[in-house]
Amino acid sequence: MTPEALAELVKRTLYDVAPDLEGEAIDPDIRFNEQFEFDSMDFLNFIAGLHHATALELPERDYQRLTTLASAVDYLTEKLTEQGRVKQ
Repeated sequence: MTPEALAELVKRTLYDVAPDLEGEAIDPDIRFNEQFEFDSMDFLNFIAGLHHATALELPERDYQRLTTLASAVDYLTEKLTEQGRVKQ
């Protein structure tokens, strides 16, 4: 999976949780809860969606690394690279 594909996966997961966001511009460096009406349940559903889509364990201690598009892509790239599942 490429970083670009991961960005699309993160966006798609976000849209699955909050379909009304589809079509909205996503600033990659601003936290989701600051850009959108994204509450703690939305965030937990987002984490569950990422887990389901990637089959990665996403420990609670790492949740802060999944709060923006850029940080989520970086985190997933790092974790998937460790498993040999990312193409640069």
